This record gives sequence, structure tokens and C-alpha cells, in this order.
Amino acid sequence: MLLLAVGLILFLGIHLVPTSPGLRHGLVARFGEPAYKIGFAVASLAGLLLIVYGYHKLQINPGKNVFFGDPPLAPPVWMNHVAWLLMLPAMIALVAAYVPSRIHTALKHPMLVAIKLWALAHLLVNWDVGSFLLFGSFLAFAVYDRISVKRRGALGPLGAKQGGLVGDLIVLGVGIGLYAFMLQGGHAWLIGKPLLPA
Repeated sequence: MLLLAVGLILFLGIHLVPTSPGLRHGLVARFGEPAYKIGFAVASLAGLLLIVYGYHKLQINPGKNVFFGDPPLAPPVWMNHVAWLLMLPAMIALVAAYVPSRIHTALKHPMLVAIKLWALAHLLVNWDVGSFLLFGSFLAFAVYDRISVKRRGALGPLGAKQGGLVGDLIVLGVGIGLYAFMLQGGHAWLIGKPLLPA
């Protein structure tokens, strides 16, 4: 649990820096843009590795269920289907974050939409303490960051680029492809937990 908590603090903490323009500009002024970007990347990677390793250890020995009982409450089976439904638009939004399209324009900040849907979907079906810490933290961060980018007028990685029908088709095609890959075996390959019965 400690490794996961430290990783979340490091990863989400460093990602809070851009939400404060004064703090970011101060760091850039003091250390320079290249040093700031290198430090940001190193801290992000270190935090991410701690999150992955810490959460993996908790999945081997998950500990207590958040909802106590004898036996502990488990999520209803139908929640799996709700989670699968949420993950389809999450994958599409993830792709839309990097492809100019009308979908990107409509969502405004598709990466944050993807994170919120991903976190919510996983909270619905994972009721152990580690999962609540991991996915709950990312959900809270995405909500806060959405409020922050609206206040700051931040545009995201694509800036003001616009897209049309071709971009929409790419977003939908790749997003649905990623979803099918994860559902059919990608989740088991990457996470070690199959989504569908063999």
C-alpha cells in the first residue's frame, strides 16, 4: 500500500504543477525549460513505476475489501457490463486526445474524459482498498484538472487544431480497435487479468 501511495503522490503531484501557472513559470525561470521538462518526465516515470509495482503487489495480496461484511460484499456481476460499456467511450476519448477531429472538439479535453471514464469503470468492479485508492485518486485528479484547464484556458496537446470526418473515422476506428484488443486478450496480457472467460 505504501508504494502505491507514494507513487500516486509523486505522479499526481508532479501533474498538479501545470495547473498552477505561477508555480510552473517559477520553476522554468529558475531551472530553465529543458531542465523542467526532464525533471517532470523523470518524476512522472518514477511515480508511474511505483504505481504499477505497488498495485501489482496489492493484487497478489489485496487485503481487506472496502465494504466490510462476512463475507465481504463483492460487486454485482452486472457491474462488469456497465464497466465494459464505459470503457468503449473511454478508449475513443483516449484516441481523440491525439487526433484532430470533431470528436476532440466536442469533448474539449478528451484525455480527461478518458481518465474519468476509465477510473469510474474500474471503481465499479474493484472494491479492494488498493483499487479505491488508485482509481479514486485518478478520478479526483481528472475532475480537479478539468476545472483547472477551464479556468486557465488550456487547450491540451493539440492546441486549437480542428478536424473533420476523416479524423472522426480514425478516432472511432482506432478507439474501437483498442477496446476490442483489451476485451479479447489485451487486458490479460498487459494487466494479467482476463476480462472474458476462456
